[in-house]
Amino acid sequence: MVETITKNPTDHVTTSELFNRYEKNPILTPAEWPYRINAVLNAGAVRIEDETLLLVRVEDMRGFSHLTIARSKDGKTNWKIDDHPALEPQPDDHPEEIWGLEDPRIMYLEERGEYVITYTAYSSNGPRISMATTKDFQRFNKMGNILLAADKNASLFPYKINDRWALIHRPFIPIHYAPHGHIWISYSIDLKHWGDHKLIMKTRDGGWWDSDRIGLGPPPIETDEGWLIIYHGVKKTPQGRLYRLGLALLELEDPEKVLHRSNEWVFGPRMIYERIGDVPNVTFSCGAVADKRKNELSLYYGAADTTICLAIGKIDKIMDYILSCPKG
Repeated sequence: MVETITKNPTDHVTTSELFNRYEKNPILTPAEWPYRINAVLNAGAVRIEDETLLLVRVEDMRGFSHLTIARSKDGKTNWKIDDHPALEPQPDDHPEEIWGLEDPRIMYLEERGEYVITYTAYSSNGPRISMATTKDFQRFNKMGNILLAADKNASLFPYKINDRWALIHRPFIPIHYAPHGHIWISYSIDLKHWGDHKLIMKTRDGGWWDSDRIGLGPPPIETDEGWLIIYHGVKKTPQGRLYRLGLALLELEDPEKVLHRSNEWVFGPRMIYERIGDVPNVTFSCGAVADKRKNELSLYYGAADTTICLAIGKIDKIMDYILSCPKG
């Protein structure tokens, strides 16, 4: 179910205090998998009854990805990993999946009584956004590709806004003759036909940490003050790209409006398991679980595109920080 976060007044905090790494990271590695794989990364996350469910992106030994379920009572330890994929490429029926399934986000739609999974289907013509639904994470209904352009990093909001479903995503559209990746929002009445596409957040030029491209991390989190957005920002360096996380807050009734956006990144590669791997210097999240009773936000993230890790933040401190950030 959707968890609404309420802010409690706290003293101002710095970004280094917002998320603390779990001391036993990584929490999932390829060595623990019940079948032969190369890497685990970028998992969608949801709390269902008394357990945390991760829909894990798994890269096989060919370099293609599929999605497998892992479950844990406490969301930290004793993970039970399915011995088979939950969702895998079916290029005969879905040619857009020919090169794999990547980076799932999970949102429960109470109006429909089902979970919707938005994921990247890697076609021969580049990444596409696809959608699947499930009520029990045992049977899945693939809805296929929902947007035509090359696109990634998509999630629904949990309920209709002004009688329409809303989708955050990151199309690859040239802006000012440069192929930047910015964050957009689109609308639909039926989850199939999308329109009214609007750009809501742009990269920042120059030396900014999010100057090369930006994209949604976990699905939007509803709070009293607005939709909390954790997004990834990418910066080009002489040694490659750096993937770090920042925050933004969107207006509840009109999520096209950015109320606040962090100037600083709030989480980035620091530990050896984030610095070294298949893709070095990457912290990338597709899933988070908010526990209002514990005042905790559990952030599940891929480290160096090789393992899955956990960082935990206090909700009141996160909200205090984003509300102190520049407007717009």
